[in-house]
Amino acid sequence: MAQPGDHLVDQIAQLNAARNLVLGDAAFYPQIVNGVLPIIGAQARLELRRWGTEFLAETFASPAFPAAQKEQLTTNVLQTVRNILELPEGDQLVLENIVQTAASLYPLVFRHIINNAEAKEAWDNMSAIKQDILRRWDSFPHPVKICCIKFVQRVVLVQTHGLISDPRRPEQNETSLAIVPRSHPILSLPNLEAEASGLLDRLLSVFQEDASDPLLVNATLNSLAVLIRTRQSVGNKIINAILNFFPARQARSPVTPAVRVGVKSMERTTRALLINIMKRNPSHPLVGRMQQHIERLMQSRIESVEDTSRKRGLPSEPTDGLDVAKRARLDAEPPAIIEVPPLPPGRLSYAQLFTLTEDTGLSSFDVKQLPTDLLVKIVIPLLARVDQSSMNQSLDAIRMRYETYQKQQMTTPQAAPVEEEDDYEPEYQPMDVPPLAADHEDAVSAEIVGEQPDLVSLGPFVLPQPPPLSEEEAAEAGRGAVGRVFGMVASTTVAPASGKNKGQHNLGFSRLAGSTFDRDAWVTLLVRLATRAPAGLEAGGQKTESDMSARKRPTISDSIRETLYRHILEDFRARVNVGISWLNEEWYNDRIQMKLTASQRTEEDEEVSVPLHYDKWALRLLDGFLPYLDSRDTKIFIRFLSEIPEVTIPITKRIASLAKDPERVNLCVQSLMYLIMFRPPAREICLNALEEVYETYEESRPSAGKVLAKWRPQRVAQLKGEQTTLVRRSAEAQPAGVPLANGVKDPRLASLPVSQASDTTAA
Repeated sequence: MAQPGDHLVDQIAQLNAARNLVLGDAAFYPQIVNGVLPIIGAQARLELRRWGTEFLAETFASPAFPAAQKEQLTTNVLQTVRNILELPEGDQLVLENIVQTAASLYPLVFRHIINNAEAKEAWDNMSAIKQDILRRWDSFPHPVKICCIKFVQRVVLVQTHGLISDPRRPEQNETSLAIVPRSHPILSLPNLEAEASGLLDRLLSVFQEDASDPLLVNATLNSLAVLIRTRQSVGNKIINAILNFFPARQARSPVTPAVRVGVKSMERTTRALLINIMKRNPSHPLVGRMQQHIERLMQSRIESVEDTSRKRGLPSEPTDGLDVAKRARLDAEPPAIIEVPPLPPGRLSYAQLFTLTEDTGLSSFDVKQLPTDLLVKIVIPLLARVDQSSMNQSLDAIRMRYETYQKQQMTTPQAAPVEEEDDYEPEYQPMDVPPLAADHEDAVSAEIVGEQPDLVSLGPFVLPQPPPLSEEEAAEAGRGAVGRVFGMVASTTVAPASGKNKGQHNLGFSRLAGSTFDRDAWVTLLVRLATRAPAGLEAGGQKTESDMSARKRPTISDSIRETLYRHILEDFRARVNVGISWLNEEWYNDRIQMKLTASQRTEEDEEVSVPLHYDKWALRLLDGFLPYLDSRDTKIFIRFLSEIPEVTIPITKRIASLAKDPERVNLCVQSLMYLIMFRPPAREICLNALEEVYETYEESRPSAGKVLAKWRPQRVAQLKGEQTTLVRRSAEAQPAGVPLANGVKDPRLASLPVSQASDTTAA
């Protein structure tokens, strides 16, 4: 038998699955809400009530759920919300969610009552919820109080007069007293307006208290922005209350860091609200006062807060380097003076430079004999206990020793310059020098240096050559690099045309391609990798079996082309620029390769085939996005056809295939008409394609006939004559029968009696 805990876990899992369903498709909200209401009611367990109230708050605040459907659900939800709110438990999470749900429900219920005056029960439930929240507002915990501020803001927003944007469309206007009929049987305008005024005063009372909570003040300031912007009747009252509010007065001693942070947060929120009001309405009559108040907030800081942050207290103990007067008052002992022994004459070692003691035992002790871990355990505690004054004196003594020694070396004349030149050894050791001479010179250098530490000389280090890559590994690495570049294309935004980049774009064809490091630059890099990188490598003369097998394997350029093709088709409307740039590069590369191959070929050479890519990929792109075009894509399609470098006969056949769909006949005719008018090299083949469309598809004749009448009037007259002759011949060839409405006799009715044929024709 399942335990109650396991049953609860299963229920929560099922409810979460329902929530994920409605988050994916908002059409399931009414069904799911009505299904979970019995489970999350007042009699349910606390965990289920927490989940249910959170789900309700999320549902009625969701922008994906239409307001009309929310309004239909309010009558079913109100009773459940009221029962949960009246429970004596008072769980904080449940109360937060309930108050947020009530804030979302109040405008919906108000509009529902305006349109359905008979729904008195729904208004009674909403009124009971409102009175319960307002009565317990001051006793709620702080998180619930913040939700109550939002609820009161919604009530004031609904129960005041708003603007009527369109009197003919009341459903488009916002919910306010302006859309309530004066003779409404339930809603009393004077009572609702008076209640809203009282609630607004209660909301603004937080600015008049001596010590308010910064969280409540900030929540109130954030909620007032909507009221100021949408309710002009109460906007000046709210602004005046804010102008009389000084956050510095809210601080009371002792001024702790928490009080300081709270005061600064209230000042920043107040400044942000006033700046936002002035930006939205620069001609507001209170702009001058608001600007003065902002300056006062920035300059008038409470003295206790500023003094605490600026002033520094007296030191509790004397610092190092006390003068005689301070030492006499504080009875401090003078720091001990370290006696520094003089340096020995001649060359110095590092040990002699840093040795400040005259104790022979300490000077001769070799620290290398101690293990490293033991040395660390000894040194760290010693450094923690070192007197700062002694440390500073020691550092100054060593610094003076070093400077004195440098001056002595500079003033001492060079005794044997020839020997010093002999001592110079370059870092590079020739291979023909015998090793004995090198060992001898190392020994001489060691004798001259004396106690200088030994230096370890290392020879040149050369990394081993990596193993050669196979063709499959090289192809895989290339595909990975292409994938990373496409990732850069997807993650990089289009750079704005300003500053330096703007100057580059204004240069036109003289600009440097790929120099801006934006999305266009990465696309240019990919396109040229696919088209220009393998230039000259694909052409060949006689093909052997190995060459044929190599051709069957996809190359890097083909992989880039295939990825570009898929990238464009994922969103061809937004990425048509990429396709145009790609096809232009393919066409240019094909022409350059054909020109180079023709110039290098001689009479003895066999014909060399050059693979052409423009026609292949242009047709693949057209075949990819033509099935998804509709009449709204006319501009995009015409732009694509106008900017590709060459229009061929297969391309015109693809365009003509659009006329198979009656809804896309105009798209086909307009595209061909644009090419006929503005692309003279392709005019004849486009006219041939349009003529074929005119002959084949009857729906295209009204629009296609106008274009052909201008460019080929004789052919249009000939086609119309052929059609007239064909109709006449078919009419003459019809057997005797009952005439139809258009005068043509139907041979299928010839065998019927006259009365029966007449009845059939009439039907």
